[in-house]
Amino acid sequence: MTRIPLAALCLAALPRPALAEAFARPIPQQQTDTAEFWFLIGSIGLLVALAAVQWLVSRR
Repeated sequence: MTRIPLAALCLAALPRPALAEAFARPIPQQQTDTAEFWFLIGSIGLLVALAAVQWLVSRR
């Protein structure tokens, strides 16, 4: 069995920033009309659900 020198293990464990790629920031995209429509539907659904819970709790 071959022994790996301790120095080789230490060097292998070091980070290699020279090989890393630079972070490319994502460019935000505009919301589409379809996405805004479904957000509106979801918001209305949430408000209806909150009103239903309030109505059910207040009936006690």
